[in-house]
Amino acid sequence: MRTIRVQLGERSYEIRIGRSDAGDEWFALPKTDKALLVTDQTVDGLYGERAERAWRATGADVRRIALPPGEQTKSMSTLERLCECAAEHGMDRAALVVALGGGVVGDLAGFLAAVYMRGIGFWQMPTTLLAMVDSAVGGKTGVNLPQGKNLAGAFHQPSGVTADVATLASLPEREYVSGLAEVAKYGVIRDAELVTALENGAERLAARDPALLEDIVARCCQIKADIVAGDEREAGERAILNFGHTLGHALEKTSGYGRLSHGEAVALGMAYALRLSVAAAGLLPDAAERATALLARLGLPIRPNAKGARDEWTALRAAMGTDKKSRDGHPRFVLAETLGRARPGCETDESVLRRVYEEWIG
Repeated sequence: MRTIRVQLGERSYEIRIGRSDAGDEWFALPKTDKALLVTDQTVDGLYGERAERAWRATGADVRRIALPPGEQTKSMSTLERLCECAAEHGMDRAALVVALGGGVVGDLAGFLAAVYMRGIGFWQMPTTLLAMVDSAVGGKTGVNLPQGKNLAGAFHQPSGVTADVATLASLPEREYVSGLAEVAKYGVIRDAELVTALENGAERLAARDPALLEDIVARCCQIKADIVAGDEREAGERAILNFGHTLGHALEKTSGYGRLSHGEAVALGMAYALRLSVAAAGLLPDAAERATALLARLGLPIRPNAKGARDEWTALRAAMGTDKKSRDGHPRFVLAETLGRARPGCETDESVLRRVYEEWIG
């Protein structure tokens, strides 16, 4: 088992990464009197009873709720329902919200913990690769609004994170590959050696080699822990974690939430941002081609469906203008200067944005 500490003073916590099939059954769970275990119906059928038993073994009075899977569940109406469930369960400020699942469940359950009684404890148990390396770490919580993704939310750090890489064996192929987008992102923005490791380990990753996955998850979590420790609320460097997300979030919105997975949208956003980085941030074309080739080798999309893509620019540009990172309607991008170093908050001339898009889609 690997343990990584997110250093945030009194809000510090540990990320425990390992394999329950190696004997560390859910690792070390904290004691609590009451817990609300939030999951989705797919994950519930696989791990819900097992997780509930583990929490009950600590002495907790547990209520388990399984939500419909998918991005559409990440809404204010679902948040209201969860708040009512917590109240019906008699939860007070000493209670704990537990998120068992992927990013949707983690974002929802974390937002519940942030707002219920003005803030209670929260434990992340991610079961997807994307959640393990990204959304379960760092304290970002939230829901979507019709106007855009994650527009309502709060920073609320978990009390701890338990990442059992054995659960990745049950992921559908598309969802597993989707998580590799966030893994590749860390290499582009912060760790060029990770890019090389992913290139060399692509076949083992495709086979879901558990030892390699444990190494990769730990490496990504350490990068994110270091970034979050230095910039908890995204006032500066933490914004580099949004590489690929400006266009990625717009693609999710304009295509209809759920048609593209988050990782697929981020991969497309990264492919575009790499081209934009060549045009506006000095990234060498060979480096952009190398990173884009890695995305493709990992099984991720690197170009949108050409049919109708040219006509989508107006809608995509409008969606990017409502993104949280935009200023006065102007989208701001994270651009790569070299592999392993990125710069946030980049505004680029409108003509360049469109030209790069049109060249990209061909």
